[in-house]
Amino acid sequence: MINDNKVYSMLGIANKAKKLVSGEDAVRNSIRQNKIMLVMISTDASENTKKRFNNSADYYKVPCLLWGEKHLLGKCIGKSERSVIGITDINFCNNITKLIDHAYSQPHIKEQNAGGELFEQD
Repeated sequence: MINDNKVYSMLGIANKAKKLVSGEDAVRNSIRQNKIMLVMISTDASENTKKRFNNSADYYKVPCLLWGEKHLLGKCIGKSERSVIGITDINFCNNITKLIDHAYSQPHIKEQNAGGELFEQD
């Protein structure tokens, strides 16, 4: 998908700008220090990793996204596979979430008409 490539490019730019933390230990420590604005967990991460970072993100009130694949997350920042990435800059965080929201928004699934009833559009 085109917007996926834009997100991976944005992650690469964030890495070059030193506004990204990658790897489980580094992200976990940065969450605890309240430096992370957004946590991104790969969809193919282990269930234990997903649970651990979701719980940490909830506890420290950090937004958390389940998105991407390990090998692509690592590749876009010039490193080996990464299960978890943390964004430390609010502007990169906003741009990345906007790109992901735009890519996966599905206004055609269910909408409310004037009568208040839900219906599916084609």
